[in-house]
Amino acid sequence: MTPLLKVENLHQHFKISRNFTVKAVNGVSFEIYAGETYGLVGESGSGKTTIGRSIIRLYDPTDGEIIFNGKKISGNLDNKTNKMLRQNMQMIFQDPMSSLNPRKKIGDIIGEGLDIHGLYSNLSERNDIISGILKKVGLSPAHAERYPQQFSGGQRQRVGIARALVMNPKLIIADECISALDVSIQAQVVNLMKDIQAETKCAYLFIAHDLSMVKYISDRIGVLHKGYLVETGLTEEIFSNPIHRYTQSLLSAVPLPNPRVEKNRQLITYDANTADYENTEMYQVSSTHFVMKSPVR
Repeated sequence: MTPLLKVENLHQHFKISRNFTVKAVNGVSFEIYAGETYGLVGESGSGKTTIGRSIIRLYDPTDGEIIFNGKKISGNLDNKTNKMLRQNMQMIFQDPMSSLNPRKKIGDIIGEGLDIHGLYSNLSERNDIISGILKKVGLSPAHAERYPQQFSGGQRQRVGIARALVMNPKLIIADECISALDVSIQAQVVNLMKDIQAETKCAYLFIAHDLSMVKYISDRIGVLHKGYLVETGLTEEIFSNPIHRYTQSLLSAVPLPNPRVEKNRQLITYDANTADYENTEMYQVSSTHFVMKSPVR
């Protein structure tokens, strides 16, 4: 099966000054297939958001190759490839307020992609498309006339999902789209995303901190540390048989709902300062499970 998205040896570096460069992402490789969810987890600053923004070309990748929908989208993009990318890949941003223009009505925010790409024949069709997508995400068509500040955080995130879905994309990058929401609202949004995926067969790159939520929604998981992909595999493999020490430490930190079991829970420590991933390679545990060696300085 040909992957919908293939990321090969992706590097993303940011030159801060003449003598200092931040190496945010270093040689990351993974694939996402049509209709599946690939979860990307790791601590703050590990490079998760940077990977998402590099894939959708909000950043120009420093090195590596990105192939999406059979087309190379790394390097310079011609107009045809750029249009294909913008129509078939969308992003749901982390902050549901700062990603929405407060001066625009919800209907105009959602319909902006339709306007740019001319995906309707008349104003009536445009309004019908916007009304339909609002219903799909659990909002009323009447909300199209309101402004973002008139909604709650959960409702604003639904608007962000609607804005991504209205283009009928093949891949949606969800950048910690539930982290700013209450726990009960998080469950609603994730269930909504699963329902939409079952209906439209779109793929997700799901970036998050919450391991339980990643376990619930993801088919496969990649674990990031210091800009390196240290372990990747099926969700069941990562949670039942974590091999890399960093993955083990992440999973051991997840609190348990049973207070008696929680009292005796053993934390696994991982000294990030001793890890040096330069010139290391992934080794294969199974056909779907890959782990990076854990060298120590």
